[in-house]
Amino acid sequence: MSTIKPLRGTRVVSLALNLPGPAALRRLADMGARCTKVNPPAGDPMQHYTPDGYAQLHAGVKEVTLDLKDAKGQAALHKLLAQSDILLTSFRPSALTKLGLGWKALHKQYPALSLIQVVGAPGPLAEIPGHDLTYQAEVGLVPGMALPASLFADMGGALMTSEAALQATLVQKTTGQGTLHEVALSTAAAWLALPRQWQMTTPKGAVGGAHAGYRIYPCKNGRVAVAALEAHFAQRLCEAAGVKIAHPVKDLFRPAVHQAIAAFVASKTRKELDTLAEARDIPLLTLR
Repeated sequence: MSTIKPLRGTRVVSLALNLPGPAALRRLADMGARCTKVNPPAGDPMQHYTPDGYAQLHAGVKEVTLDLKDAKGQAALHKLLAQSDILLTSFRPSALTKLGLGWKALHKQYPALSLIQVVGAPGPLAEIPGHDLTYQAEVGLVPGMALPASLFADMGGALMTSEAALQATLVQKTTGQGTLHEVALSTAAAWLALPRQWQMTTPKGAVGGAHAGYRIYPCKNGRVAVAALEAHFAQRLCEAAGVKIAHPVKDLFRPAVHQAIAAFVASKTRKELDTLAEARDIPLLTLR
């Protein structure tokens, strides 16, 4: 973890529930921000379906329980806001307005306070319900019937949220004014999907299986993730496998080279491949 704390002294209040908000809050705390998480009486849903993950993301974060639907809870929240630099939310814009926390009202009451709104989709689409799965599916990251390997839209949105907090802090320190930032999870998914739209990760793409040096191969007692994409790595891989090539880039797309490397890897154990990788400086990772 970096010892540089660019947000030291910055005070953040978060109303954001589920994964994106807490994940962003963890990053802000790691950057030195003083973070307070406001939970509703029923708690954060993440506490119930991923208690260990919730605990990890909230280590070092102060948590309070407030009912924002009553006057007492509202008063306690505004006491926090009066002493804070950033408010992080994950409500739909209409719900935020009903709570009296819309940007216009908030900025008028607390001119130096920045608002970061984590929403599903940008602009008017923010009112439409959705989740990580729908945002990934929309941009082509769910090509089959299997669920995605991770919550890429949520975690990508958390990164963009921490980025927005840094932007807000820079502006606030130079102008004294708070700013409004909208972070859409669908936008995060679209950003992460760009390599697929560029055909890089499709079956005919260089990192989608078409390049023999960038694939998952079976070995004698498991699997191996080979990432010998650059010419010098591909050359070393082919030399180790006894495969003669004329060009360390073009030839790696030939079916015959695929077959030869696959046969070589299949004849080796994980231990043998680990030893080979270290001896010849080939990027690969063996897997059970």
